[in-house]
Amino acid sequence: MFGIIRPCRHRMSEGMAASWLAHLCGLCLALRDGHGQFARVATNYDGLVVSVLTEAQSAPADSRRRKAGPCPLRGMRTAPVATGEGARLAAAVSLVLASAKVRDHVDDADGAFARRPVAAAARGVARRWDRAGTRGGGDLGFDTAVLLDAVGRQGAVEAAAGPGTPLLAVTEPTETATAAAFAHTAVLAGRPANRAPLEEAGRLFGRLAHLLDAVEDLAEDTRTGAWNPLAATGAGLPEARRLCDDALHGIRLALKDVEFANSASGRLAHMLLVHELGRSVDRAFGTGGCAHQAGAPDDGGARGGQDPQGVRGLLGVLGPDGASGNPFGGNPHAGNPYGPGQSPYGPGQSPYAPGPANPYAPGGPGGPGNFPPPEPPRRRGLLAGCLVYTGMCCTCQLCCREHDDAWSGQRRESWCGKCGDCCDCCDGCEICECCECCECCDCGC
Repeated sequence: MFGIIRPCRHRMSEGMAASWLAHLCGLCLALRDGHGQFARVATNYDGLVVSVLTEAQSAPADSRRRKAGPCPLRGMRTAPVATGEGARLAAAVSLVLASAKVRDHVDDADGAFARRPVAAAARGVARRWDRAGTRGGGDLGFDTAVLLDAVGRQGAVEAAAGPGTPLLAVTEPTETATAAAFAHTAVLAGRPANRAPLEEAGRLFGRLAHLLDAVEDLAEDTRTGAWNPLAATGAGLPEARRLCDDALHGIRLALKDVEFANSASGRLAHMLLVHELGRSVDRAFGTGGCAHQAGAPDDGGARGGQDPQGVRGLLGVLGPDGASGNPFGGNPHAGNPYGPGQSPYGPGQSPYAPGPANPYAPGGPGGPGNFPPPEPPRRRGLLAGCLVYTGMCCTCQLCCREHDDAWSGQRRESWCGKCGDCCDCCDGCEICECCECCECCDCGC
């Protein structure tokens, strides 16, 4: 799977993690049911945001789940998954985005795509996904022509770009495509007032996706001589970071104008598009990460971290202030009008303040976060547990990722990594109570 939003489970409550997984699995199954088994490879972390936004704008009674069968990626357990128009729209958008990514690899002759037979087969797959996405979007009243047009224009835009070309001229096709997808979630949910702010949030999300992809690929593209917008326009990493920070602030402001009818899904949308998107930017520029991931950039190398993109080397060990690796001087929050760690709401004015009338507050209707409690783990017998354990060994789940115990269903850590300091995941969190990312500790964040 691909995508820029990759939340860490340790920053999510159990209910929020279960809801996020329900949308991810719902997208995967919508691709399978609508377009065949092979289409499931188009599942991506960013596409499920469309499903989350659609559900967040729908009345809670309209939130639909169905019980999916066992899956190896869930430890061969059943789970509730998201269904409905949001998942289907996410599937259509994901197919078109995946086809664009395949074409990009073919055009750049990356790896195996440099071979003519592989490139020809990949182009055929991309064309089939374009047609499938068009059919799926048409069933929902969404004209995917704007997505296909953006994909078609991207090559011409890149060919015309050169030194001095603004980066935003290169990101415009991606911005247009994601803006259309985000805006259509308001149409599906029957909330026309949300269309304008969601279109703005989608436009900025597309800008971030394009820029972060360019940043992560910069070192490799420089080595291989492949086209990269940062190198082609001469903009550099500091300019890209400035645009990313501006986009993050714009998304935060746009979401304030969106009316969410489903408070639980609204909190998940906020967590993904505000908190996790900000962490994605830090991760791409090598200025932050999660303490639970070995080699996270924010551990200062104490855990043997590496910088696979070489971003630290490109930025320089010391920034312009001569004291840190921050390319923007000593204040990384220079673009934040509220200051580091400050909220636009004054003391006692937070929309998440506790109270019986506040559905967002802990202890409100539906329990902490208003998320339904996750399905309790079901114990397996000896033989069934052994079979599942064998399957988990063969798929490397035991050593490479957190997993559910094959017999008890309890959550277990991977063999190859242990949890770091729980509180480290809260660094820089500004309004933790809205997404419950600090339930694991008493850090006072």
